[in-house]
Amino acid sequence: MAFKRLDPEDISISAESVVTPLWSTNSKLLTTFFTSSAQYALSGEYFTRIFNSNINTDSTAVAQMGITYGDRAGRGSVNYNAGAVGKTPSATIYGQYRNLVFGDEDIVFQFQGETSDHVYIVSVDRSRYKEKLLPGSFNLKLKGPNGAIISLTDNSKTLTTISYVDSGRVYDIVSGSDGAPHSTVTKGYNQAGGSYGKFLPDVGIVILSGEALDDVAGAGGIDLGTVKAVSPAADSENTRRFYNAISGGANFEAQAEETVSSNYVFVRVRNSEFNYSTNPSNITGSGELRHDIMINTPQAYITTVGLYNDNNDLLAVAKLSKPLLKDFTKEALVRIKLDY
Repeated sequence: MAFKRLDPEDISISAESVVTPLWSTNSKLLTTFFTSSAQYALSGEYFTRIFNSNINTDSTAVAQMGITYGDRAGRGSVNYNAGAVGKTPSATIYGQYRNLVFGDEDIVFQFQGETSDHVYIVSVDRSRYKEKLLPGSFNLKLKGPNGAIISLTDNSKTLTTISYVDSGRVYDIVSGSDGAPHSTVTKGYNQAGGSYGKFLPDVGIVILSGEALDDVAGAGGIDLGTVKAVSPAADSENTRRFYNAISGGANFEAQAEETVSSNYVFVRVRNSEFNYSTNPSNITGSGELRHDIMINTPQAYITTVGLYNDNNDLLAVAKLSKPLLKDFTKEALVRIKLDY
């Protein structure tokens, strides 16, 4: 084994963006949506997880996302206790995402000037979106209980500047798979420059205005029919209404994006280096070369490159695809790529 110190110019660092399909089916388009039959009784007031196949019968079903409903005043869900009016799971959800997105527990969700006291939220599973979602790849189709359908996308393709909130980049969600919102109605979320919600690619979250979805089809909504009862005797099951809209639309398209950093190490083997085998069997007990041919015309085969620190601790090992013949007439350049 022989050592050679690397020079600063022998090391180079680069980064590139890698885009992959979002869903576990290795596709950017998800068209089947399933929930557990027992899930709603356990966590339905807070959230519902959506799977790519029937979890009740398919042991290989994988969670794709979670959905939930939040109301600023706590409407639509049961009070934690009789004396705490407005202290409900829906109020907790609204406050949780308000704080996550804006870092402010007192702010109200606004979508291009349209205030929304109740919101529907899609949270893509962390293992699905890796580092972040890819802006411009988001398309979601929703179908209302009366058959009205809207297609939603983010407006990243039409922006000239990017806005940021506490959770990272933020884009508005507009109607139309091409990113061009309609302009024939009076609601602000459906006008040119209007917004149905927020797309937050850095945390894998989509937040939709409840007011926008509740509006009738002619005004740009899907007449979702959110129940906003105050202190109801039972949960209003708004999350289930939202699930029915997603599964009815049967079209959720998005891609994941991650930055892969690579450390390139160039190991340069000059003609005068690494020509003698370091195998102990090549040396006699008196320290001489065992074979005369290795004196004048030595040859060696490079099979492995190890990277060490200054304390001679082995940090990484690179194996060549095949042994590389080396003698005084040959030079070699081995490029090692370390991704992280």
